[in-house]
Amino acid sequence: MPIVKASDLPTYDRLIREGRPVLPPDRAITQDIRELHIGFCNIMPDAALEATERQWFRLIGESNRVAQIYIHPFTLPVFERSPEAQKHIEQYYDKFETLKADGLDALIVTGANEETNPHVSEIETWAPLKELLEWSYENVTSTICSCLASHGLMTYYHGQKPSWRQTKQWGVFSHRVLERDHPLINGMNTKFDVPHSRFSEITRDQFDAAGMVTLIESEEAGVHVAVSKDGFRQICLQGHPEYDTTSLLKEYKRDVGWFQNGSVKEYSPFPAHYFEPAAQNVLNDVKANILAGKQVEFPEAEIERLLENTWADSARSFLSSWIGHVYQVTNVDRQKQFMDGVDPKNPLSL
Repeated sequence: MPIVKASDLPTYDRLIREGRPVLPPDRAITQDIRELHIGFCNIMPDAALEATERQWFRLIGESNRVAQIYIHPFTLPVFERSPEAQKHIEQYYDKFETLKADGLDALIVTGANEETNPHVSEIETWAPLKELLEWSYENVTSTICSCLASHGLMTYYHGQKPSWRQTKQWGVFSHRVLERDHPLINGMNTKFDVPHSRFSEITRDQFDAAGMVTLIESEEAGVHVAVSKDGFRQICLQGHPEYDTTSLLKEYKRDVGWFQNGSVKEYSPFPAHYFEPAAQNVLNDVKANILAGKQVEFPEAEIERLLENTWADSARSFLSSWIGHVYQVTNVDRQKQFMDGVDPKNPLSL
């Protein structure tokens, strides 16, 4: 079943126009199907706030064939917001205090942009994120922490702080499944691609030292998915399975724009393994003209037609498995974390 259009959040209308599966609330109440309530903590900066909504809402909606899903977007006071972003949040987002009172079945916490705010890596100062992670561990069946949020979890729970890379780890990288029998990835392709885009990093040795179990890893990009030793309650993602086909293109275009306006001194390299040769040829011509001092319009539409998506199916498979297992072990009562008889120390009966 699809996600439910639970409010007037513009992202729902955007997904409907795209032909994505979104269920009107009047139809939802007529179906005798169990609902799930997933919190979506969006701590991306203003420019990426709504795009991140759409990416995750698409992925959740297209991965789910089990229940009616109510997604509850909210944020934390970790950034000062623009008036426009604050208006969007006040109009469409829930309050964390309200969600704590009502209860959630599962939680997704987004990353944050390290390039527009380098101090974002100083996550030991993020008291609201620490509070959220502590609450979710005791009250939510399973929490997915994406990118920088996973580094917050590793810092707060396991004393493993991320290191800062000299160059950005970005592109589309090949990954392998390491724990093929784990319920979250059993049946997935054993080799697939995942986008990454980050400066900070938690290494495999750090995940091992924390007692986390690494499920998916790339020789080139490092750990993508690691889970708490109970197998389910805390899930760290360092990659970005939610990315659209064009996400890295838009990031590259932004970086080229920064070079053009003098914000950065070096022209951006290509994201690894993302642009095919035909796209590289077009973009190399653009670079040559820019370096020659010519005014060039970035050929975004032309490059879009040359892009390939090699990660969406695997992303949907992983999210589908996660949603299915949340459905199986969470309590019908949103105030209770697990069904009766489920062992919190081993909720998937590993």
